[in-house]
Amino acid sequence: MPDSSTTRPPRKISSIEAAALSVGFMGPVMAMALNGIGVADLVGTKVPFTFLVAAIGVVVVAYAFFRLTGKYAHSGSVYALTGVTIGPRAGFFSGFALLGTYLFFVTCIFGACGVFFNAFLATLGLDSSPPWPLLLLIIGVLVWTIGSKEAPLVTRVLLLIGGFGLALMVVLTVVVLVTVGAGNGSHPGAEGPGLELAPLLPHGASGSAVMTASVFAFISWAGFESCTSLAEETRNPRRAIPFALMGSVILCGVIYVLVMYAQTIGFGATEAGAKSFAASESSLIDIALQYTNPFFAQLLAFSAFAVAFGSALSSTSAGARLLFALARDGFGPKILARTRADQRTPRHCVTAVVVIALLLSLVLLAVRAGPFETYYWYATIAVLCLLVAYAMTSLGALSAILHRTTNIPRWEIVFPVVALIYLGYVYFVQAWGQEAPYSYFPWVAGLWCAVGLGMALLRPDMARNIGDELIQADD
Repeated sequence: MPDSSTTRPPRKISSIEAAALSVGFMGPVMAMALNGIGVADLVGTKVPFTFLVAAIGVVVVAYAFFRLTGKYAHSGSVYALTGVTIGPRAGFFSGFALLGTYLFFVTCIFGACGVFFNAFLATLGLDSSPPWPLLLLIIGVLVWTIGSKEAPLVTRVLLLIGGFGLALMVVLTVVVLVTVGAGNGSHPGAEGPGLELAPLLPHGASGSAVMTASVFAFISWAGFESCTSLAEETRNPRRAIPFALMGSVILCGVIYVLVMYAQTIGFGATEAGAKSFAASESSLIDIALQYTNPFFAQLLAFSAFAVAFGSALSSTSAGARLLFALARDGFGPKILARTRADQRTPRHCVTAVVVIALLLSLVLLAVRAGPFETYYWYATIAVLCLLVAYAMTSLGALSAILHRTTNIPRWEIVFPVVALIYLGYVYFVQAWGQEAPYSYFPWVAGLWCAVGLGMALLRPDMARNIGDELIQADD
């Protein structure tokens, strides 16, 4: 079977389709249904302002990717970006950390699919749901079936799923704003004052609480860099990938702030309203039930499941391409580095990612953990690995600026420096002061990264080809 490194088919993906992978990975409907709840518990009515702070932090972190992908086009994402700016060993270490992120994320999103599927059944008035092991297997098979197809099909499925979910959120946001603006929108038990700008402004907010809560908001953007894994399949990648990456970050940032504002005033911009927000199990669905009708809520619940499935598909696609890039340079079985000459999709890697995610899910099944625990437990481990990968890329940008290996102006050094400070703070909040089992997860993530570091130091030959494979021609 011919190796894809010798004969490559034409690039087929546009910048919009590449952005769909990042947006699909982030799963906006899923994020908006879950991630504002913990934030509301910490900052009360300042949820929109907190998401605004987090959006600024993510843009600063995304800076390194934006700048470096404008010069380097490679399916290895941080593996390549760090490898070319710092060195092959650093590249392998950061790539291994990101691989852990993707594997744990696929697993946690499998759990999210189960959570939202059960929530959808609940909106239909059904009390029973398929056994979790059976549902898990079905989800895995569907992800493998679609994920094994060529990337243009995958990204178009993600565009369809993501576009539908975003449209529903926009409609709900408009309905809430109009209803509350007309003075008819207070959530039961929360007599809100109507439309006001206070939730968007810093006045009255605790700085420490906002920064701590921004960590939970930050998770809503996790995976924004996944479109970089499509660099070798995208037309004119050095222009398209930076546009797709930063565009998806900014688009989701605007949507997140607006939707969180709508939810905040929907529950009521008061102390009682914030408590109702924090007590919700799925805030977006609760708001839909309060301000629309059961059918729209059912539609939104189904969309949340579809978006979670799209996120599983995105993370599988990104993880498979990163695994392929690592295998191509000597990591893992040689079969993972093979693909047909007329195809760019690394199907063996797709299979490996799905199988590993199913095995990781089975680990929790052994301790009788369900989809909810699968989502939150593996999401925490994934984010901790992700912070390491993001920090390495920011270090790469810092190195590129200091050593003048790119044309990035020297004054822009402030961006990776601020990004490193912010990422360090986020990791500290995630890793310290947690209760079991969350107190164990930093050790799991640390062990994974330590294995990658050990392999990079003891087996430098595995990264020796990074220079040969790094810069892809814009064919």
